[in-house]
Amino acid sequence: MKVWQILLIILLVLIAILAVLYFLGKRAQKKQEEQQAQIEAAKQTIHMLIIDKKRLPIKQSGLPQMVIDQTPKLMRRSKLPIVKAKVGPKIVTLVADEQVFDLIPVKKEVKADVSGIYITGVKGVRGSLATPPKKQGFFKRMRTKAMNMVKNNEK
Repeated sequence: MKVWQILLIILLVLIAILAVLYFLGKRAQKKQEEQQAQIEAAKQTIHMLIIDKKRLPIKQSGLPQMVIDQTPKLMRRSKLPIVKAKVGPKIVTLVADEQVFDLIPVKKEVKADVSGIYITGVKGVRGSLATPPKKQGFFKRMRTKAMNMVKNNEK
């Protein structure tokens, strides 16, 4: 076999893989849009006092066994943003959306948009919620440390 034939075969295989990924991605996007519409339809606003929030594996989260059994096997190992809150007289374990998890204050009262056991939005009851500072990456942290050391040596 010549080199151009091997390159042509590799190119055809890559095109086939890209086509399959394109169609799988389109299907996953449609599924996600349908799920988002269902979440929006079932959304309620609830007053709650946030007791604790952590990222925990689903088995240690304290969610009902039925919820744990329904999660896909690949998802069971990953850590979920879990929130323990007092809703009325009950203490409830909820799962927060990734974008909302950092905004949730601990030991404060909030109005949360909840769909089932899923928190989709948070608003402060008394005043606005303080957005936490964005974490710096490793290299940016090292650069600021180096700049501070240089400034200290110059003095």
